[in-house]
Amino acid sequence: MADIRITGRMVNFSRLTFDTNDHNAIRQQLTQLLQDSTTHGALVILDSTVEQELIALIQLLLDLDLQPMAVIDGLLGDQARAIQFPVLPADNKPLQRIKATQEQVIVETVAEQPKSDESETKAAAPARHIGHITSYHDEILRTGQCLVQDHGDIIVNAGINSGSEVISSGNIHIYGSARGRVIAGAGGNSAARIFCHSLEAELVSIAGTYCVADDIPPHVVKKSVHIYLNENQELEFKALEF
Repeated sequence: MADIRITGRMVNFSRLTFDTNDHNAIRQQLTQLLQDSTTHGALVILDSTVEQELIALIQLLLDLDLQPMAVIDGLLGDQARAIQFPVLPADNKPLQRIKATQEQVIVETVAEQPKSDESETKAAAPARHIGHITSYHDEILRTGQCLVQDHGDIIVNAGINSGSEVISSGNIHIYGSARGRVIAGAGGNSAARIFCHSLEAELVSIAGTYCVADDIPPHVVKKSVHIYLNENQELEFKALEF
């Protein structure tokens, strides 16, 4: 039996690009960005447009409960190699992240539960505001474009071309041909689902479990499909009948 196995599991990570080497400013901005997000403990790869002290930057990110996993080759490459930290090749043609045509925000107020050792005489803890965002996009997503929603669902009212990418922490609906990469449940939401009018994708993924084009069941190719994770955390493809 082989001692190495390759399994169909995708690692979810975020890319951080730094345009400043002021670590106080970086800490302040990241603290604000992470305050109401679900990215704590997330894997991140690092890129920079300015010179950085890499070891100090890595420590800063660890302090903020992020997990640096690699750097993009460039200004950080030599420092990373010197400490044997992973270096990824620079992108030749990075995807262009575009804005959705429209977004709908639903805010839910959740009261913080007091800790068990807190006195009943203390003031009630402040409420938290949790936002769920649905992004609507009315145009075809073109090759080289990327549509991302970190806090909700995406609805594409046209289709997506090959070489494009849709990434959502929640569900994804594509009312057209899905020819690019469709990634739902980013961040680990295994309840997320994918719906598309015509499945021709290069890759589909839910909560890190993925399937490439060659492995998509033939009977659902170019069909209206509902994709979800079953009890075994395997992708299920169900043709939709109208």
